[in-house]
Amino acid sequence: MTVLLILGGLIALVAGGEVLVRGASALARHFGMSPLIVGLTVVSAATSAPELAVTVDASLTGSPGIALGNVVGSNIINVLLILGASAIVLPLAVSSQLVKADVPVLIVMSGLTLAVALDGVISRLDGVLLLVLLMGYLLILVRITRRRKRDGAVQVPEADPADRPVAWNVGFVVVGVALLVLGARGLVLGATDIAQSLGLSDLVIGLTVVAVGTSLPELATSVTAAIRGEREMAVGNVAGSNIFNLGLVLAAAGILAPEGVPVSSGALELDLPFMVAVALALLPLAFTGFEISRFEGVVLVAYYVAYTAYLLLDAAGHDALEPFSSVMLLFVVPLTALWLVFFASFELGVRRGRRQVKEEFDLPLDPEP
Repeated sequence: MTVLLILGGLIALVAGGEVLVRGASALARHFGMSPLIVGLTVVSAATSAPELAVTVDASLTGSPGIALGNVVGSNIINVLLILGASAIVLPLAVSSQLVKADVPVLIVMSGLTLAVALDGVISRLDGVLLLVLLMGYLLILVRITRRRKRDGAVQVPEADPADRPVAWNVGFVVVGVALLVLGARGLVLGATDIAQSLGLSDLVIGLTVVAVGTSLPELATSVTAAIRGEREMAVGNVAGSNIFNLGLVLAAAGILAPEGVPVSSGALELDLPFMVAVALALLPLAFTGFEISRFEGVVLVAYYVAYTAYLLLDAAGHDALEPFSSVMLLFVVPLTALWLVFFASFELGVRRGRRQVKEEFDLPLDPEP
């Protein structure tokens, strides 16, 4: 029965996310929203809907570990596994806006989440603060898009007469939300049963099984975008989804839960700092060449495998945990940090040299990607 609950919940979450994305995107096109706003708001919010359903349900039904683990685990999975797998399929292009605005916003919100969690709870006030920051980010996006539209830098598609009627799209949204709620309930119940039977904490289950399940819409969206050659969409979907996970999903859980979302010492010592580190690592990866290469994708996926292995070894109390941790902390992490700093510095030097040469010979500067 537990397995059926989990499988049924996952299927309902994926189906609900797909239906919701279709309906919300069609409504956005109908009302003349630009592709930028659709990608960074509607699609990102819709693919974060499974996390919202699971996290709010878990926080209201006495499973705070699943609520927090789902958000933190999803953000880690989105960058390491989903972005890494997408880059392996096809190297991903990164726009200058992502480097200058969206990824820095993600870093700030990740750091703020860690800061407000230091007292051991994501309170109602913390949730309101995260939600206000999200609203500010969306307002800035709208203003930037309007200015670019006025300057002719972005084209807003007109509604296609062949599109479904508005009532149908509203129905898609309603059905999608209903499937998400049912799927979330089944997944939380099944995951809680597994945690209790195996002696695993709710946090570990939330960080692994539940987080992977609720990240399936982002995985499908990003990998499909990479296969179709829409390389910027994959990165934008991940950054936007992670911002919504913190500014909407975790914020909603903190606001709606009677006593907020408790934060365990284990999450403060490892998982939240690791989420911040992953967001920080995304900036130099995106900046170097404005592309995430296949090799970088392999590195990201390898880090996700290592992180999951650590969680499972720690939960089992395995003897291999100590040597594994030593190798990661003393060799792998420092080498990766040095690698990121070196290539980011090299990229800055190359760009500065090109600019100086072109200014000296009065050559036109390359447009930003």
